[in-house]
Amino acid sequence: MAQGRFNRRVWAWALYDWANSAYATTVMAGFFPVFFKEYWSAGVPAGQSSFHLGLTNSFASLVIVLLAPLLGAIADRGRSRKRFLAIGAGIGIAATGGLFFLGLGAWKAAAVLYTVATIGFSASLIFYDSLIVSVAGEGRFDTVSALGFSLGYLGGGILLGLNVLMTAFPAWFGFEGIAEAVRFSFVTVAVWWLVFSLPLFRWVEEPPCATTVVHGLSMVRAGFRQLVGTFREVRRVRMAFLFLLAYWCYIDGVDTVVRMAVDYGLALGFGSQDLLLALLLTQFVGFPAAVVFGRLGERHGPKRGIYIGLAVYVGVVFYASQMESVIEFYALAVAVGLVQGGVQALSRSLYARLIPPEKSGEFFGFFNMLGKFAAVIGPVMVGWTSAVTGEPRLSLLTLLLLFGIGALVLTRVDVEQGQRAVGRGG
Repeated sequence: MAQGRFNRRVWAWALYDWANSAYATTVMAGFFPVFFKEYWSAGVPAGQSSFHLGLTNSFASLVIVLLAPLLGAIADRGRSRKRFLAIGAGIGIAATGGLFFLGLGAWKAAAVLYTVATIGFSASLIFYDSLIVSVAGEGRFDTVSALGFSLGYLGGGILLGLNVLMTAFPAWFGFEGIAEAVRFSFVTVAVWWLVFSLPLFRWVEEPPCATTVVHGLSMVRAGFRQLVGTFREVRRVRMAFLFLLAYWCYIDGVDTVVRMAVDYGLALGFGSQDLLLALLLTQFVGFPAAVVFGRLGERHGPKRGIYIGLAVYVGVVFYASQMESVIEFYALAVAVGLVQGGVQALSRSLYARLIPPEKSGEFFGFFNMLGKFAAVIGPVMVGWTSAVTGEPRLSLLTLLLLFGIGALVLTRVDVEQGQRAVGRGG
């Protein structure tokens, strides 16, 4: 994918994926689950710590569920997408850096800071996703969205690789031991996230507002009115909401695999270093795979690419419920890396086709709301089943229902009809 195909605004926008993916990889999927179980939850039974982790993820998601559509509507009316993105990122960066200061056994404080950081991270994505309509032409949604995810995989993978190296050889970096290296890794995430967010604020323009721009309390009131008005437009944007229903189901399974994979591997008795290396493998496989999925969506439509990804996830869940060795975990990491970014990128680009561009903040608020509402259920469902039955393999199979329902509802989404309904080319 040559650089000449994209202008400076596109690259600046996509670099925010590179920036925030450090949190998604090193913190959410990598070090936090391991450190939470083995360091901050020292002395707590494994099943109980899994439940605490699932509950923490779910509470953070619930907050975003409640706030996302309103925040998006307010940002639309106040022409404040970049400002709200900066606030969310700032909160996430500060809370992530704060994890460095927590000592052995401080699982409650760790859960609080992780919750705050995840809320900031998720809130920033609402406004980041909505900016795609101002940086990509309608025919470029698939490739631009995929560029963001591919850079996210690469950037997140590079920093995760450094962090894994820090924990494998702490003396090389002047650390007293693994625990200090892991704690310092949270600082590197905060700095990485901050530095690589700056191009977006420098070169990506705030999209125009279709209505009068308002500020302060008037912006909040206008946001509420716009939100109410959108609910009244359900028939006009029926395909967008039908897609959201499908997305709600299948992204639950995707997010749960991402958030609970390391915890699942630990429950099966695999070593934490092996699991982190598998996660690193996923990142570097995901970089070129997301680009390929973007081209697939551009040529054959995003729905087909999403179906392929969901089929692979079904196979991954079946295989994971039977695996016995770390080598098998590595194989599954490759399989997930091949499709994870593709499903996420094509979901974002498909949805962008189905929404009114002047209300992108609000509609991507709904997009993130339903994604996070799904994540309220998934981690708790897996964690609770594991804690009650004592059998993590059984809990993983519950995800098959979510992938199946999501794929079935997606068959009802008529993309061309949805584009015509919002005045886009069909």
